[in-house]
Amino acid sequence: MFIVSSKNLLEDARKGGYAVPAFNIHNLETVQVVVEAANELNSPVILAATPGTVGYAGEDYLINIMKAAAKNSNVPIAYHLDHHEDVEAIERSIKLGAKAVMIDASALPYEENIAKVKSVVDFAKKYDVSVEAELGKLVGVEDDLVVDESESQLTDPELANDFVERTGIDSLAVAIGTAHGLYKSEPNIDFERLEKIEKKVDVPLVLHGASDVPDETVKRCIELGICKVNIATELKIAFSDQLKKYLKENPEANDPRKYMKDAKASMKELVKKKILLCNSNDKA
Repeated sequence: MFIVSSKNLLEDARKGGYAVPAFNIHNLETVQVVVEAANELNSPVILAATPGTVGYAGEDYLINIMKAAAKNSNVPIAYHLDHHEDVEAIERSIKLGAKAVMIDASALPYEENIAKVKSVVDFAKKYDVSVEAELGKLVGVEDDLVVDESESQLTDPELANDFVERTGIDSLAVAIGTAHGLYKSEPNIDFERLEKIEKKVDVPLVLHGASDVPDETVKRCIELGICKVNIATELKIAFSDQLKKYLKENPEANDPRKYMKDAKASMKELVKKKILLCNSNDKA
């Protein structure tokens, strides 16, 4: 297959009452893990790369890894730029072959957020690329993106429709009480706010900060209109914890083809669990 836009994937999820999982990847191994798990469960999947990941792997290397993954996959794969703020960098990645982008201008005043998002939408449409944007601010840390609790801002249902209509985005990331990273206590999700937003807008809704959120909470969010669920931190922990365990037990290990094997297996088990949680299995 080819790399696809996430627009149709999310529209199908919206109609079918499930969500498409978006897994943050960082290198060849993590891409392999996610794609293998998705194929085994016959699930569409979104491979998400933050600016930090693109900078680490390199734009050319990363897009070619994605193309190889899609070519050897039996399920739809969308390569998605996650929380990108640099418009020029977004445009470069689109020209290289990215088919889904998130332009994050949520830190800007409302009108400036709209203007910046719309500029990306206008460019992306020329390449049949889907665009996600965020209204509100999630607390926590996502690579170099840091939002303090004092800066948290939940999505205003009354502004959501205006934002969607004026920007022309294909999906809306909502702030309803989740956060990037792990939680010190169980998150207080504003289901009523989510329900109001879903009734106000006519595009798929996205849940960021789903790592460490109780399964029943994620399921309830999907029931109320979430069509894309972002998972990042939990994946890194599953991979790194198993890698550290292996290296501790095998201090003489020096072959990445061997010492990454268990780490990949641990992450793969979690990816499959999240696919089943989103109910996207057998939806490819």
